[in-house]
Amino acid sequence: MQIYDLIIIGAGPAGITASVYAARKKLNFLVITLDIGGQAAWSGDIENYTGYQFITGPELSSKFEEHMRKYGIALKENEEALALEKSGEIISVETNKGDYQARSVIIASGKKSRELGVPGEKEFKNRGLTYCATCDGPLFAGKEVAIIGGGNSALDAALQLIRIAKHVYIINNTAHLAGDEIMRQKVEAVSNVTVLNNSQVVSVTGDKFVSAIKIKDNAGVKELAVQGVFVEIGLIPNVAFARQVERNERGEIKIDPRNQTNIPGVFAAGDVTDVQEKQIIIAAGEGSKAALSAFRYLAHKKF
Repeated sequence: MQIYDLIIIGAGPAGITASVYAARKKLNFLVITLDIGGQAAWSGDIENYTGYQFITGPELSSKFEEHMRKYGIALKENEEALALEKSGEIISVETNKGDYQARSVIIASGKKSRELGVPGEKEFKNRGLTYCATCDGPLFAGKEVAIIGGGNSALDAALQLIRIAKHVYIINNTAHLAGDEIMRQKVEAVSNVTVLNNSQVVSVTGDKFVSAIKIKDNAGVKELAVQGVFVEIGLIPNVAFARQVERNERGEIKIDPRNQTNIPGVFAAGDVTDVQEKQIIIAAGEGSKAALSAFRYLAHKKF
């Protein structure tokens, strides 16, 4: 079996940037990923990525991918990491399609959407219930939709959907919307948005497709007729495969300033880690750091 210098798990902003740096260092490496773009591809309008005064998430992801592919990188798409283990100086990565080995690994697998955990969620997934407003918003043109959540991801979804949907309900389980003030102001100023605070979804109902949700508030349980449900209640790290890697109470991988984990030779970058802020530009920077750290690790080891 071929032993790579480096395997990068994930191809979001952190993984793609790591791959560009690894390519420029002439490492023999492999990128394994379920998709390309990560959470950046789900974002709506981006106005805080240096060099772009305005760009959409899908457009920025496309730029990232174009840059990565310029180097002719070895890439395994649509592969999910299932296990990562280190034995001696070799790190093995098992996926749903194969097994790979390397002398170092960068985990840049990002996060995935948190589920509601209510009746009807699984039954109506992709049948009116979705976790990505950027991906699926256009499918709900002229319809009434509900966004579940009250933070920045919910507000971002609302700012996209108010231009598409007939009416947008925001179901928020706290007394007030959270998130950035400027986003709250924009959402609250729009006439086709209704914010339902102190409310939580108890079930999703319908026939072949979503037709309503049941919500509970201080007055009891009531039904709200909607044709679309967007779940925006946060994200959880994609780290189930990395059982030997130390994590914090939120399940994020603990790293030092050089992106090293508790396992020598295993680095991590981006939103999957305990880095303080979760931003596209920070994930990209962390990816470059991780690649440089992996290069230095390899340069100082005798294999």
